[in-house]
Amino acid sequence: MEKALLFDQGMLPEQDLFNPFALTDVLTEFSGDRNQRIIHFWQLPQTLILGMKDSRVNYFNEALKTIKKKNYHLLLRNAGGLGVVNDSGILNVSLILPKDTISTLSIDDGYEAMVDWLEHTSFGKLGLQIGEVRDSYCPGKYDLSINGKKIAGIAQRRVKDGVAIMMYLSVNDDQNFRGELVRSYYQSGLQEKFGNEYPAVNPTSMTTLNDTAPVNVTVDSVKKELLQVMSHNDQTSFLPNFYQLKEYQRRIENMQQRNLIIQEVLNDL
Repeated sequence: MEKALLFDQGMLPEQDLFNPFALTDVLTEFSGDRNQRIIHFWQLPQTLILGMKDSRVNYFNEALKTIKKKNYHLLLRNAGGLGVVNDSGILNVSLILPKDTISTLSIDDGYEAMVDWLEHTSFGKLGLQIGEVRDSYCPGKYDLSINGKKIAGIAQRRVKDGVAIMMYLSVNDDQNFRGELVRSYYQSGLQEKFGNEYPAVNPTSMTTLNDTAPVNVTVDSVKKELLQVMSHNDQTSFLPNFYQLKEYQRRIENMQQRNLIIQEVLNDL
């Protein structure tokens, strides 16, 4: 198999918030078609990314308004899970694997591949723990914690003959504020039913790599370590070609359609 292609999108501008979600699906399908491993890094400016279940809170409009007043963007992603915050201190990492790999790769094996990758960095020496942190935001079976506090969550998305194993990694900046932000969404959206069927988010249940590690940690230093562990090619000129594909445009349009329910509310503010 070819070495992994690297796509580092860096911090995306406000007008491209849907981009990484559409691109992940296109890259995952491409990975399966071409038997090509891919590493995908991306970041969004101040944004609350909602899962489909988050759109079903009892007081959806009020929840959206609460977040908008805090000057955060809102979007509804095309996958499961619950809400997560993105900003300059959060790194999104996808390890995209092709059909020759996933034919024998169980769901748990996919999660373990991402865990193993992170464990081979210096951060793995900080004592990573695997298991759901129930009072974090977007809790899941493969939450990663240090000293009992969550620093990352992992999800998967399978498209045709490829699988994207996606990690949300809290690198630095104010994680407590992020927790407060998500908590305020659920408090506004659930009101008297806060804590029922959705996590009763405790901001102190999560932390960052920088607050845990003995050295200063940045998004760039994390990328560097991950790439040192994983054999890869230099970033290529291949990425811009996807912007011309009909499939990419179709998936952007799907994201736009999905997010109309948010836009209709925000237009009334």
